[in-house]
Amino acid sequence: MGALVWLLIPLVAAIGGGLWGSWANRTRRVRGDGPELDGYARFREAMEKPHTGAGGA
Repeated sequence: MGALVWLLIPLVAAIGGGLWGSWANRTRRVRGDGPELDGYARFREAMEKPHTGAGGA
């Protein structure tokens, strides 16, 4: 009987974790890749600019 109790502990923890995860995820809004892609486009533009600095090296 004691072995069954030890097997129930991970089962109860998994069920509790699943319930908590679904509750924690309920308020998340689905958003696209827009902000990330905009940031990447700005990064690429900055990297493609010609370097204007001390040109002796």
